[in-house]
Amino acid sequence: MLDSNLTLSLNRLHYIDAVLSRRKSAELSGGVWRSVAGFSLAGVLAVIALGFGLVVASRRVGEQEAIAAVRLQTVQVAREIVEPAITNGLTSGDPAVVLAIDDLVRRFVISDDLVRVKLWRADGRIMYANDPRLMGETFPIDDDEIAVLETGSVAAGVSDLSGAENRYELANRKLLEVYVRVQQPDGTALLFETYYRFDLVSRNGSRLMRDFAPVSLGALAALQLVQIPLAWSLARRLRERQRERERLLESALDASSAERRRIASDLHDGVVQDLAGVALILSGAALQPGMPPSALTALENSASEVRDTIGSLRTLLVEIYPPNLFEEGLESALDDLGSRAGSRGVDVEITAPNANQLPKTPTALIYRAVQEALRNVVSHSHAKNAWVTLSHTYGSAVLEVRDNGVGFDDTRLEVAAAEGQLGIRSLSGLAADAGGTLKVSSIPAGGTCLRLEVPLQ
Repeated sequence: MLDSNLTLSLNRLHYIDAVLSRRKSAELSGGVWRSVAGFSLAGVLAVIALGFGLVVASRRVGEQEAIAAVRLQTVQVAREIVEPAITNGLTSGDPAVVLAIDDLVRRFVISDDLVRVKLWRADGRIMYANDPRLMGETFPIDDDEIAVLETGSVAAGVSDLSGAENRYELANRKLLEVYVRVQQPDGTALLFETYYRFDLVSRNGSRLMRDFAPVSLGALAALQLVQIPLAWSLARRLRERQRERERLLESALDASSAERRRIASDLHDGVVQDLAGVALILSGAALQPGMPPSALTALENSASEVRDTIGSLRTLLVEIYPPNLFEEGLESALDDLGSRAGSRGVDVEITAPNANQLPKTPTALIYRAVQEALRNVVSHSHAKNAWVTLSHTYGSAVLEVRDNGVGFDDTRLEVAAAEGQLGIRSLSGLAADAGGTLKVSSIPAGGTCLRLEVPLQ
């Protein structure tokens, strides 16, 4: 009962240490600069995202305004300049009418941005174009153009320069075409088409972006600068609270260590010494002359049992507060565990290079895992050999404890936990609290392997 209670207390103390150490590490990882830097970075990213959206939106609005402007310009040119100059001879190809319209277009319509003008007949024949190579040719008219002729609406869009009627426009790369209906005096509907350089649309979008983006982005940047002092003040207050919690956690860790020392000291100076005295008394009584053989045997057996109990208690004292774990290092502590297992008939081979360089929390957890694993090997496995292997990289440490014992099936762990044997379950909880994993694998007659992986940070 004493061994069970002390083991349970030991598990609880290990659990407290692991949880408090992990919380303390999490608290210490923060800081005012880190918090403010994270907030500032998030703000900068937000400003960049909003600025990008603003630039895209400004350009899009500018392009839409430019398209609306060229639509209106095309309607004005068609109604006020071109349509009044059209006579009934245009659809028949009268050279004098075509020449008059060409002179009018070149003087009052063509510009750096408006580069092409065409007049189409409803059957797709070009009656006039400021590029003479196109006049008189016939091309198919698409549905949008037919709709303009029938309804009098206005259509605008990016030109398909791969079309046959645009084969002379490839040098312009990208054009915006606008269609509007005009009429001859006799009522014949014609399709008036203008081609604008798309640079006009892009320039308008860029202008609008230049006008509005600096103001908007400046306002966003100013808002971010105003928020940084507020974030700094909030982070400082948070850091002060963190420091208060750190002091409490340090006090709790110190109290846990002090409690370990107190328990070990009380057992050593109290129960162990008392039992040692009882063992001496029993041994002395056995030496009295005239002692009956039966009483002599009983005294010797009792003294032997008391000495065994003292040995068990001293083993528990080391488990509760191992004196050489942090003073002499993990390698020495593991050697002690191996020696104790060796004294009970299990030959233990330990491979743990650079074990003394591990941080404090993983060191305590690895020691606890080897301790629990070797205890199980000695008590339950009937093994002759056990192997303890510890390896570690920059990020994590991996511990494996294997034996060549009788092994078991997976249901045995569940039964042991149900019966109150909480060693492995408690160890799994400690591993999870430290951010690691613990796995026990075994097969009947195939030995057992305990594998622990724990982060080093």
